[in-house]
Amino acid sequence: MSEPVDPAPRGGGVALCLPLDDEQRLDASARRHGVRVVARCSGASELAARIPALRPDAVVAAAQPQYLDAALVAACDEHGAKLVVVAITRDEQRLAAELGVIDTLAEPFEWDAQLEPAPGGPAPAAAADEPVAATPARGEVIAVWGPAGAPGRTSIAVALAAELAGRGGVVGLADADTHAAAIAPSLGLLDEAPGFAAACRLAGHDALTRDEFERVAEWVPLSRGGMSVLTGIGSASRWPELTAERVTATITAARAWVSTLVLDTAASLEHDEEISSDLHAPRRNAAALAAVRAADRVILVGAADAIGLTRLVRARLELLEHVPPERVIVVVNKVRASAIGVNPEAQVRQSLARFAGIDDPVLIPWDPRGFDAALLAGRPLGEAVPRSAARAALGALVDERILESAATRPGRRGFFTRERRLA
Repeated sequence: MSEPVDPAPRGGGVALCLPLDDEQRLDASARRHGVRVVARCSGASELAARIPALRPDAVVAAAQPQYLDAALVAACDEHGAKLVVVAITRDEQRLAAELGVIDTLAEPFEWDAQLEPAPGGPAPAAAADEPVAATPARGEVIAVWGPAGAPGRTSIAVALAAELAGRGGVVGLADADTHAAAIAPSLGLLDEAPGFAAACRLAGHDALTRDEFERVAEWVPLSRGGMSVLTGIGSASRWPELTAERVTATITAARAWVSTLVLDTAASLEHDEEISSDLHAPRRNAAALAAVRAADRVILVGAADAIGLTRLVRARLELLEHVPPERVIVVVNKVRASAIGVNPEAQVRQSLARFAGIDDPVLIPWDPRGFDAALLAGRPLGEAVPRSAARAALGALVDERILESAATRPGRRGFFTRERRLA
């Protein structure tokens, strides 16, 4: 049963398809936020049938079978309504992904979080003949790589995945390190049954389904949302299980089930065949090579000291043999005056620009207490120390370099403007 709220509902406004408590809360507060609620529907099929007449600018729906189905997703696409899906639990995120909605909100919908002023005046209403895609065609893969010497690859990978999950993404985190896997102990997980190795074996037999992926992955709940973690091999002697073909197949399959897959990789990209007489034998560094080659972005992590920066510059040259430069984001970790000198940020930027032609590195300040607290708690940095300076820098990396087009993608913060909702 629907309850029309506006007597003239055609064109613009927001339609709600949520549990009763959430529906009443949002409807009661909509007017003071300048939002016009044009319909409140108790079921997805009912709202889907009304969308052609309502022509709402946006639909807010809960990722539950009663409130979200394929017909509603299709109707929003066809009539240009931006679909905002609230998916907090793992089951809700799975339902949304099955319907092709990968970008979701991992927290209760609030007008304040979703409305932002329109620069330069009101934004034009969406044209009916310009459907808005509900989801990206494929999930993005981010490989975190860096030279030897403990620059902080795993710490950055874990924190990065958590930041992405907290922004509403369906995130997977996989440990593809064949030399020193560390994600499981970093998050307080058991690694007797390595999830990434199991996924690779299944992918090698073309048997890695969504159900199998969720079975071998560890679900790590966060304060906002959560992430699926594929733990790494506990014993380095198991590296032959991670062949290039299996790793590539696992990455390809996971793209269909997550909005972002973050891969923690080993430091070495050395071609093993150059030092092996058996050209058909497994290659220990094949997993890292396959990961960086398949990734849409590679986060190159280096340490901010004389040794770390030298290794970073050389490692970048090695990486560019496999990855085009536009896919590489340089991250300099552990930035501190005690190792660099006065004004360490300027020193690092100047050195990288002069000796490597790197003009836009991301600098992560030295925060040993924050990372130690995260390791002690077995939690990502942002969960253990929310006000960490390093966490703030990583959040800026996510917002400005990874999700730079987030404002135009459904299911992200600030996706429609306040003025556009004024009656």
